[in-house]
Amino acid sequence: MNSISENLSKVHSQIDSAENDAGRKAGSVKLLAVSKLHPVEEIEEAVKCGQKAFGENRVQEAHQKFTELYKKYPDLELHIIGQLQTNKVKKAVEIASVIESVDRIELIQEIEKHASKAGKNIAVYFEVHTAEDSKSGFADFEQLQEAVAFCAEGNAPHVVPSGFMTMAPFSDDQNLVRASFKKLTEMADKIKKLYPQLPLSELSMGMSGDFPVAIQEGSTEVRIGTAIFGERNYNK
Repeated sequence: MNSISENLSKVHSQIDSAENDAGRKAGSVKLLAVSKLHPVEEIEEAVKCGQKAFGENRVQEAHQKFTELYKKYPDLELHIIGQLQTNKVKKAVEIASVIESVDRIELIQEIEKHASKAGKNIAVYFEVHTAEDSKSGFADFEQLQEAVAFCAEGNAPHVVPSGFMTMAPFSDDQNLVRASFKKLTEMADKIKKLYPQLPLSELSMGMSGDFPVAIQEGSTEVRIGTAIFGERNYNK
C-alpha cells in the first residue's frame, strides 16, 4: 500500500496531466483532499506534504478534528462538502472556510445568522443536482437563480457566493458523467452572466473516479479522498 505522500504525488501528476490534455493552464485546478472518516494523524501526514485544503462531510467529525489541527496549522482550509442540516450550521460556520453544499435559501439565511454573530464572512458554493444518484442540490435553473439572486440583493452580507458544486452519477458510462459536468458548467456560465458582480469563479466537480473528465469540462476544484487516503472504514 502506498503512503499518503506517494498518493498525493501521483494525484498531483494526474491533475497536471489532465490540465495539459484539456489545454488548461498549469495550476488552474485546486486539489481538495477529502479526509472524511480518516484520523487527524493521516491529515497531518498530508499537511506535511504541503496539502492545505481539506473536505469533510460531517460537521461534528470535522469540528473535532480541525479544532485540534488549527492549533498547529492555522493556515489550513476546511470545506464542508456534505449535506448540511440547519441545526449544524453554527458549528460549520465556526470551523469552515467554505460551505460547498448550499442547496436552499433557508440554509443561506441560517449561515448568515451565525456568520453575522461571529463577525465572519464565509464563502459558499451552490450545490446543483445534475444526476439521479445525488438527491441534494438545487433541482433546476430557476431554483438556483432564486438563491443566487437572494445573495445578490444583499440579504446575506456575510455569505460570499463563490461558486458551484455537483456530483456526477456513479457510472462507468463516461457520457453520463460528462453530461453531468457539462450541465453544471452551462448553468454556472448563465448565472455568472446574470450576476457579474458576484465572485462566482469556482466549479467544484470531479472525484477520485472521474476528475480527469471534470477537468476537461472546466472544473477548478477536484474533491479526492480514496486516491489519497485509501478506503474509508465505515465501521468506526
